[in-house]
Order: sequence, then structure tokens, then C-alpha cells
Amino acid sequence: MFIMRNTEIERKFLVLSDAFLAQASKQYEITQGYLHREPGKTIRVRIRGAQAFLTIKSGKLRPGLAKFEWEREIDIEDARELMLLCDSTPIIKTRYIVGRWEVDVFHTGKLAGKTVAEIELKDENEPFDRPEWLGEEVTGQPQYYNANM
Repeated sequence: MFIMRNTEIERKFLVLSDAFLAQASKQYEITQGYLHREPGKTIRVRIRGAQAFLTIKSGKLRPGLAKFEWEREIDIEDARELMLLCDSTPIIKTRYIVGRWEVDVFHTGKLAGKTVAEIELKDENEPFDRPEWLGEEVTGQPQYYNANM
């Protein structure tokens, strides 16, 4: 069996309060746009501060949570040019790093004003601590995919 090395296993949750802010070790602004999106496939451009990335993502690879994700850093000027080719208004969000969690506060799109937390796992059954500010799990719910905003 062929195993893809560029896989991502993550779980996503709504956030109940801003209590995570007191625990955040970093924060940065993110602007991202989509060059291509269809069910199960996206090509994204992301600018995070002075860095930029091109990312290709798939839907589920097999039953479970694993997805294909290929991400490479690209030149910031190239990213700004690619952003002009994106198919809709970019998503703008603030990302907070809280231990193993990435917490995104959305400023644009369908989730404007919402806060969503993600955790990446090595294995679908890996246990993790649930902070008190963590709410309902929305893993796998398409309305919470960035590409659908």
C-alpha cells in the first residue's frame, strides 16, 4: 500500500470565549485566497506577515480524518501577484498559537466574527487535552472549511 508523506490529520472546533487570548504565545495576521477550489481539491495562496505559501489540499484520502496537504514557501511578491488571480475576496484572519492549538479569528467571509480552533494530530486516535474555551467539534463540516468561505 502506498502511503502519502504529505498528509494532514486535524480536528476543528468552535471556540466558546476569548479565554484563549491569555494563553496565546504568538499571533499573526493571515490573508489567503484560492486559485482553485472544488469539492475535494483546493489550491491556496497565503500571506502571513513577511512569508507566503502555496498550498494544495485534498479531501479525505480514505475513511477517517487524513487529507493530502502539500505546502511550500514562495516569494512574497509572487504571492501578492497570485492573490490578484484568486477567485473571490481574500479571507483575512488573526491566528493565535496556544500550545498545540491554532485559533483563528475571522474578519471576512461567511465566518466573519467567528473563532475556530484546530489541532493537528499524528494519528486519528491521538488523545489531546480540551481547553475550557473549546466548544462544539466541527471537523468535517463543509461550512467551516476555509475554502467554502
